Amino acid sequence: MKVSELGRAGVDSTSSSSAAGLGLVDLQVQHSIEVETQKQRFQQLVHQMMELCWEKCMDKPVPKLDSWAEACFVNCIERFIDTSQFILNRLEQTQKSKPVFSESLSD
Repeated sequence: MKVSELGRAGVDSTSSSSAAGLGLVDLQVQHSIEVETQKQRFQQLVHQMMELCWEKCMDKPVPKLDSWAEACFVNCIERFIDTSQFILNRLEQTQKSKPVFSESLSD
């Protein structure tokens, strides 16, 4: 091997390991962004649920919840969670039943 080839081989191996390291960092950053996005969606969902249930169950501000309002909140939150879960499951089923674009091209 010539001296110039040795130099290029060293640069190639260094740049490929750097690229692999950057790829790992990119994956970690992407994962962190996805986690934070999920947290944000969850917070929005909780806020939306509380706002909806508050409007439904509270006629006027009171110092203490009565049994009707408490039962209303529990029922409202449970229905909200059930509905959200149903929608998510339905979306998953829809996504699984759709052909992927690249798969449809190969058929």
